[in-house]
Amino acid sequence: MSEQSPPPAKKSNTPKLIVTLGLASVALAISGWVYLSNGSATAKECPVQAAQAAVIDSAAVGELAALNPTGEGRGYEKTAFKDAAGKDMTIADFKGKALLVNFWASWCVPCREEMPALDALAAKYNADNFMVLPINLDIGDEGPEKAKAFMDEQGLTNLPIYTDASFAAFKKLQTDAVAIGLPTTLVLDANGCELAVLQGPAEWNSPDGEAVVKTLIDLVGKGA
Repeated sequence: MSEQSPPPAKKSNTPKLIVTLGLASVALAISGWVYLSNGSATAKECPVQAAQAAVIDSAAVGELAALNPTGEGRGYEKTAFKDAAGKDMTIADFKGKALLVNFWASWCVPCREEMPALDALAAKYNADNFMVLPINLDIGDEGPEKAKAFMDEQGLTNLPIYTDASFAAFKKLQTDAVAIGLPTTLVLDANGCELAVLQGPAEWNSPDGEAVVKTLIDLVGKGA
């Protein structure tokens, strides 16, 4: 009896399947990226203001060298907090003013060190077209009391007390990768649109700090 050759092995389709699935995944990822990109573009609260951000950046030297220009279209009109009497407020309530929105807490050592400079800056520049707007983030029912106690203790009479004891506003900044820790300061135009972000403290009551504020006020005066 003659030997029979074994039947030819069936050709595996596994490599082709892997390649096909891989290409499909890449295509899906690209489609998803395009979809999210388009969605993000349409979801911007503000127009992109690269030129205005660059002007702020040119003024941010020395003590303010860490100020990061953005102008990417993020807006904060809906950012919510409370005033000293517990009334609900948003950034939209300050429409028409350029803002330095400073997020701080009484337990934050760099924040405590920065507040006197912000208070002095507010004394010089708070007006119809500009405002230093601090938002305290001491959490819980006693948060507003801790903020007031600190202000009184330090004799900070030029800064209003606004609070977000829920921490919600700052959590959104963290989620959006705008901020990491405290203090964080947002430089906003008169429509609540972000032009720059500073992570960490700065000596705002200095020629460098005043240069940034004067530049911001000038931009607002020109309709930025």
